[in-house]
Amino acid sequence: QVQLVESGGGLVQPGGSLRLSCAASLNIEPVYAMRWFRRAPGKQRDLVATISRGGSTNYSDSVKGRFTISRDNAKKTLYLQMNSLNPEDTAVYYCNVKMSLWGPEYWGQGTQVTVSS
Repeated sequence: QVQLVESGGGLVQPGGSLRLSCAASLNIEPVYAMRWFRRAPGKQRDLVATISRGGSTNYSDSVKGRFTISRDNAKKTLYLQMNSLNPEDTAVYYCNVKMSLWGPEYWGQGTQVTVSS
């Protein structure tokens, strides 16, 4: 089975930075897309950032200019660099892998990010 393990979450003050990691059990180079989602308490799960097989990236308006999604194929790891964090970024962050257009998706268990002074 495919395993995705997020790490790097924690408590940070407003204006601070964190880098999240998602370690995958499979070769991520050929996958259709890898994505970061987040879910705040009482809220729906929202798409944060996407990186495609070809390397193109997309971001939600709320994080554009502050977050950067990247991957290291050799390390089989997806990253999310988060800068200029604010309390609205507080959420559980989830890693997602889309294997192909018609194929399955897989999810990690999430890592908690709390932005508070």
